[in-house]
Amino acid sequence: MAATTLTQVSPGTGTAGRPWRHRRAGGAGMAPYVFLVPWFLGLAVFTVGPLLYSLYLSFTDDNLLQSPTWVGLANYRKMFTDDPRYLHSVKITLIYVLISVPLKLVIAFLVALLLNRPRRGIGLYRSLFYLPSLLGASVAVALVWRSMFSQSGSVDGALGLVGVHGQDWINNPTWALGTIIVLACWQFGAPMVIFLAGLKQVPGELYDAASADGAGRWARWWHVTLPMLSPIIFFNVLLETVNAFQAFTPAFIVSGGTGGPADSTLFYTLYLYQEGFSSFRFGYASAMAWVLLATVAIVTALMFWASRAVVFYADEGEH
Repeated sequence: MAATTLTQVSPGTGTAGRPWRHRRAGGAGMAPYVFLVPWFLGLAVFTVGPLLYSLYLSFTDDNLLQSPTWVGLANYRKMFTDDPRYLHSVKITLIYVLISVPLKLVIAFLVALLLNRPRRGIGLYRSLFYLPSLLGASVAVALVWRSMFSQSGSVDGALGLVGVHGQDWINNPTWALGTIIVLACWQFGAPMVIFLAGLKQVPGELYDAASADGAGRWARWWHVTLPMLSPIIFFNVLLETVNAFQAFTPAFIVSGGTGGPADSTLFYTLYLYQEGFSSFRFGYASAMAWVLLATVAIVTALMFWASRAVVFYADEGEH
């Protein structure tokens, strides 16, 4: 009887014989979800809700002034069979992605190799090279770029010193897209910093071992640096590819929102903007947005699949 009384009044249990610590733990376990309620509400209202609504709109004819009319797959059929400007925007975007991404990453990698060497004032050099990316693809930078490559701009003035005159780069269909590609390559600071961080993580013992085996500078670079940096290279390629597919601000500012001259800078996102906010064809623009989303998802999945054959992770041998 005495033992039973002690059990009932034991400080470690509750009135029903259940440990208090379990009840306290259960109450504390709900607290994080309570604090996450505003985030979940924001996700539902501002992300998931508009996303699902845009999917619905992609199957409708909607001009914002009248109720959406269901048209099924008509918007998607029009994109691929009855809209030459859409196909042209796909071509321009692919050219931009396939040229700007490799060039930007090669420049970033070469600069990272130079900045990886210890020298006086190296911190200042790194900051200066990163500065263009800190500015980002802003409207101000695009406006400056448009001014520089105009017929009376600083680029034309500099070329005039060597006998090249009168080139209006941004109004020439042959060169307009090239000016935007150059702008993308100029903003190489972000991938450069990532490359630089990766180079700092390559163990020096690997270079010493390669040198002991008679490997020269290029052999060490090919057999040590590149394999150890392959995850970093893959990350930068993936990130820059996704960003390039979504490029909008430079093309919008440089072309004045028209995609000209002669649609030579008609990026996919710029044409999407024109259809949605200039022509008020929101159903068609929504369909374009979902095709872009599906394309980026497929490209990302293919890149992850291909990475299994070319990306080396240092800890793979530990498993």
